[in-house]
Amino acid sequence: MRRLGSVQRKMPCVFVTEVKDEPSAKREHQPFKVLATETVSHKALDADIYSAIPTEKVDGTCCYVTTYKDQPYLWARLDRKPNKKADKRFKNFLRSKENSKGWVPVEKNNKQYCWHSSVVNYEFEIALVLKHHPDDPGLLEISAVPLSDLLEQTLELIGTNINGNPYGLGNKKHPLHLLVPHGEFQIRNLPTLKHSDLLSWFEGCEEGKIEGIVWHCHDGCLIKVHRHHLGLCWPIPDTYINSKSVIINVNLNKYDYAFDDTKCLFSHFSKINNQKFGRLKDIIFDV
Repeated sequence: MRRLGSVQRKMPCVFVTEVKDEPSAKREHQPFKVLATETVSHKALDADIYSAIPTEKVDGTCCYVTTYKDQPYLWARLDRKPNKKADKRFKNFLRSKENSKGWVPVEKNNKQYCWHSSVVNYEFEIALVLKHHPDDPGLLEISAVPLSDLLEQTLELIGTNINGNPYGLGNKKHPLHLLVPHGEFQIRNLPTLKHSDLLSWFEGCEEGKIEGIVWHCHDGCLIKVHRHHLGLCWPIPDTYINSKSVIINVNLNKYDYAFDDTKCLFSHFSKINNQKFGRLKDIIFDV
């Protein structure tokens, strides 16, 4: 299968959208909604949407793996409005001691990026990744993946304190964070590209219990539709991700290093290596 597109900017909606003067269910204090019409957008048609690969839109923080100082690093995108107040806060942060606590912000493509240390060990250049099990597409796997395997890829950082934790991971005392490669969860049984059919699919299909859909087009273009575009709620109580079993594949014995930090996710996962759980939210660390 060809390599899927990489998320570097906001994705357009697959349908032409219109603004309604009603309070937004997506953003607090936003007095309007952006809803999809029944018309497929020109951008989607120009990108040959009908031959694109549909994938699950995962709700998290967009990340990007690239080389920094001759080593692969994970950068998490932080969107900031270009105003003087935000710029002043950012510069103050650069000068503060907070830089030593796991986040290193830089400027890239007019965005402020940073990396999160809980899902990456830079000494051994590995990351905690959630994806399909290679031998069983109905099973999820959490594994320690070399950062070199993720170079120039974008991912979603999901976890306990990310976007309200829509997947119910971990708790505040023992937070859980994972990386999900963009396009990892392909949608196999998507209906025709009609507003009414997609609405019915989101509302009545087990596979439709997701935040949205991202189509990966042949020219690299990415097109999306969010549940909110169809007037549906997100987050929802039971997500499709949490309907699948997950197995832990984090064997750290090959590293001559003691992953014994009480806050180290690698240490927690290594202690439950090879264990299988009914759902992501069932993962409990013995700490």
